[in-house]
Amino acid sequence: MKRGGLWILIIFILFLVGCRHDPLTRETIIDWADFIKWDGVHYDRNYSGVLADESYIGEKLGTVKFKIADNVNNPNYKSKDGDAAFHEKGTEVFAVKENTNIIAVKVSEEINGYQLYGMGEEVADRWDFKQLPIDQVRKVEIYQLYTPEGIIQRAEWKNKEEVERLIQLLTNSRDQPNFEPNTEKGDSDYYEMVFYIGESPIAYKYSLLFDGNTYYWYPLETAILPNDIQEFLQD
Repeated sequence: MKRGGLWILIIFILFLVGCRHDPLTRETIIDWADFIKWDGVHYDRNYSGVLADESYIGEKLGTVKFKIADNVNNPNYKSKDGDAAFHEKGTEVFAVKENTNIIAVKVSEEINGYQLYGMGEEVADRWDFKQLPIDQVRKVEIYQLYTPEGIIQRAEWKNKEEVERLIQLLTNSRDQPNFEPNTEKGDSDYYEMVFYIGESPIAYKYSLLFDGNTYYWYPLETAILPNDIQEFLQD
């Protein structure tokens, strides 16, 4: 499924199931999207961007004033400045240098330590793999997530030829939208590939998974990768 269609489907599903009732408490349970309201602007979570380095963190803008999740049961609630869907009251909010459309929140469980929230195009299709400025990639890092030790960096690639080979393997992946991973031995191993672009404060992030038999990822549709990709999952 193409990403544009996927977003339409997600919005439709959220419309159907975003609000539901707990039959025991008779309370409305709302599945909030992850966002922060700041200075009158609605910033949505950027799941495909990573802060390139902590040196790009700018001034402290303030702190979250109110956490909506677990505290608001009214689906018609109008968010106010300082509201955050999931961050606790008092969570610090920072500017990002060289990009005024993005704000950041420090989260230890994230790659490079921050979650990013953007407005407009900062959370749109500009982060698709097809939009990756390949000729500007200066480094790729591979992380494994959901391990007993937390996030582990498995590899780092700076050599131009190696980076180009990795990108070529990804580019040549085979679309298979109906692929279903093998779950006989549990969930797939989960990796994230981070592509650093020139001096940009934001790096591109893509997920890569391995179900014990097959490597796959999600550039637009589910795509199958050749086994050669495994050589890039560790130095």
